[in-house]
Amino acid sequence: MAKDKLIGVDLGGTTIKFAILTAEGEIQQKWSVQTNILQDGSHIVPDIIDSINHHLNLYQLDKDRIIGIGMGTPGTVDRENGTVEGAFNLNWDADHKQNVKADIEAGTGLTLSIDNDANVAGLGEQWRGAGNNADDVAFITLGTGVGGGLIANGKLIHGVAGAGGEVGHICVEPGGYLCTCGNRGCLEQYTSATGVVHLAHDFAEEYAGDSKLKSLVDNGEEVTSKIVFDLAASGDFLANEVVNKVAYYLGFASANLSAILNPSAVVIGGGVSAAGEFLRSRVEQSFENFAFPTVRTSTKIKLAELGNDAGVVGAASLARG
Repeated sequence: MAKDKLIGVDLGGTTIKFAILTAEGEIQQKWSVQTNILQDGSHIVPDIIDSINHHLNLYQLDKDRIIGIGMGTPGTVDRENGTVEGAFNLNWDADHKQNVKADIEAGTGLTLSIDNDANVAGLGEQWRGAGNNADDVAFITLGTGVGGGLIANGKLIHGVAGAGGEVGHICVEPGGYLCTCGNRGCLEQYTSATGVVHLAHDFAEEYAGDSKLKSLVDNGEEVTSKIVFDLAASGDFLANEVVNKVAYYLGFASANLSAILNPSAVVIGGGVSAAGEFLRSRVEQSFENFAFPTVRTSTKIKLAELGNDAGVVGAASLARG
């Protein structure tokens, strides 16, 4: 029986997404379950095993047809041993290694490959999304934090300790906002959803003109990154100043990344990227201001195309070997 199917698992703090794909990366089935983080996250791996076994039975899919399972997870991943630690949103602390690979392989009878979730989303976009299966692609994901995946010569860059691709911690403002990593001025503090709001509050404090954004901040009303971008799109001057600053930092970081890697594309994904062309075009402008001339003409700034499917597609690609 020919092995012609891949399984992708995208483990998140709220939901676990699953997909069955062809060997070429076409999604054929997908589903999700809630992530049960109770009791130190001890239910997570058994739930993944049960869900995979149940759905293979449901779809009457013989395990002999499965090439393997690929999985993206938060936390620090030991890819060789298949362990995860320090995934705090899963209640997996840094003192106890989760034997994810061994347990899932024992429970399903299938081989498992595992990597960091941001790396995996980058692989998805490189393989089946905006990266167009090019060998050199940089991916930046803008969500609650900022993550990334860097692919060079068709392979993810991991570095000696697994910190390759931590683009959220590129310093873009020396001495700037304090980051959760302990350093100051990291990209994450300016271009994540929370970073956009932080900038909005600081800009509003110094702005004396008329602005809906300023009045929201001054009145103590809720301000989200989406509100900032929506107000900017409707012509609010202050909101546009904030968006310009976000784009400045993203373009600056993208130019520096690209001077090292010269990828075919820097692909921007994650929730904040839902601002679309409105954001992308400004990032491109900033990128062109800072980029090395050869890079400026050969590296494109693109928006991610796979949305929520990037994780499962990229995870599945790990299982291709």
